[in-house]
Amino acid sequence: MRTFPLLTFRIDRTLWVPLLVASLALWCACAQADAYDDVERLLRNGQVERAAQLSATHLQKSPQDPQMRLLSSRILDAQGRAADAMASLESLTLEFPELPEPHNNLAVLYARQGRIQDALDSLNQALQARPDYVAALENLGDLHLMQALQAYQRAGRVPTAPPSVLRKADTIAPLLPR
Repeated sequence: MRTFPLLTFRIDRTLWVPLLVASLALWCACAQADAYDDVERLLRNGQVERAAQLSATHLQKSPQDPQMRLLSSRILDAQGRAADAMASLESLTLEFPELPEPHNNLAVLYARQGRIQDALDSLNQALQARPDYVAALENLGDLHLMQALQAYQRAGRVPTAPPSVLRKADTIAPLLPR
């Protein structure tokens, strides 16, 4: 059996401190990423209270963290506190107008309340921030489909409406999220 000598690394003392600082920064970034992932996973699994605890702990250390505040707004909504979630998102859109996610999520809550124009405005702000943001584009399409469906349904109630109106409504309805 052949043995190999142990390798020893020599690090120049002038590089040691910057390497240590970089390593700590990377470790902290990974720890934060884990917190986001953990909260996201807990939310997906319906463990809303545990997600809320983890989010609150993180926000005590970093109260201005926009990503955790965004997750916190989702937690509030999952807890049935839509008004608090909306207030949180409105605050995020004012503090970080360049982030599309808070605008998009706020639009979803507006749409759920039937505030279609506010939802459209929020989605347009999300797309101003990031024109290729797929979630906002899809939600914008869904809103337009919803408006089209409502128009076709209203037209279908008119006695002289052609059959094509109801056919269009029947075609659109299955495309919309439930």
